[in-house]
Amino acid sequence: MTHSFTSTGTGALAKTEGEARRRVLVTGAAGRIGSYFAEHARQKFDLRLMVMEGEDTGHIQGFGEVQTGNVEDLNRMKQVCAGVDTVLHLAGDPSPSATWDSLLGTNIVGTYNTMVAAKAAGCRRVVFASSIHAVSGYPPDVQVKTSEPVNPGDLYGVSKSFGEALGRYLAEKEDLSVIALRIGAFQPLETARNEENVSMLDAFVSHRDLHQLIERSIDVENIRFAILHGLSDNRFKRLDISDARVLVGYDPQDDFVRENPAVDVLSQPEAVSTHSRADGQESGIRKELAGS
Repeated sequence: MTHSFTSTGTGALAKTEGEARRRVLVTGAAGRIGSYFAEHARQKFDLRLMVMEGEDTGHIQGFGEVQTGNVEDLNRMKQVCAGVDTVLHLAGDPSPSATWDSLLGTNIVGTYNTMVAAKAAGCRRVVFASSIHAVSGYPPDVQVKTSEPVNPGDLYGVSKSFGEALGRYLAEKEDLSVIALRIGAFQPLETARNEENVSMLDAFVSHRDLHQLIERSIDVENIRFAILHGLSDNRFKRLDISDARVLVGYDPQDDFVRENPAVDVLSQPEAVSTHSRADGQESGIRKELAGS
C-alpha cells in the first residue's frame, strides 16, 4: 500500500508537545481562510500576518504582526520566515478557472519560494493549503483517499499537485516537515443552509472545522509529511478524512446534510441504510451467543 504520510519517529502520530506557544507565519493572511484563522488563533499562537502591498488589512489588525511581502520574492520570504516555527501557506490564486499566466507566479514560484524560505530560515513545518481540485478529476462517485494518485480537474489543481510534490521532496530529502491540506468548499454554515447550494454537499468544510484541522496540523509532532483531507463530517464525503482523524486527531463538528433543509431528511438514520447491523438486522452469530 502506498502511504501518503511518513513519520519522524515511533509512537502515536497524533502526539503534541505540551502547550508551547508557537510563532506562525500566515501568507495570504487577508484572505477568507487567513483572516478567520488570524481572528481565532491569536490567543493560541504568536502570529505574523503577511499581506500584499496595498491590501486592506483592517479586518486583521490587532490579530498579529502585519507585514507586507510578495511570495514571488524569495529574499523577502526568507526575511518574513525568520524566527518562525510554522508557515501556514495560504497565498495564491484560488480560482479553479485560473490560467497558467496567473498560476505560474503565485501558485508555482510562490509556493517554491515559501517552502524554500521556510527551510532556509530553520522553520519546523509548513502547512500548505492544497485543494480538493488536486483530485477533482476522479469520477464523482469515487471517494478519494489520500493514498491515491493526484488527478487534477483543472490547471489550478495542477498547481496544487505541484505544491504537494514539492512538499514531499522537502520533507523526505531536506528535513522540513510539510502537511498538505486538501481543502474543500470553505463556507460558513449560513451558506450550507441555503437550499440552492446543494451542489457542495460532498465537499463542504465549515469555518470552525477547517480552523481545527489547521491548528492540529500545526501542533502535531512525529509527522514528517502528510496529505490530509479538509472536509466537515458530511454524510457524503468526496474525500476520505480518515487520515486526518488518525494522524492529527481531527474531530469535525459540522455536516452539510444536517444543515441544509433540502437534504436534511438524509441525516436521519432511517433514511439512509448503512447495510449493516446498525439498520437493525439480526446478528449472524445470534445462535452462538444464545445463553452466554
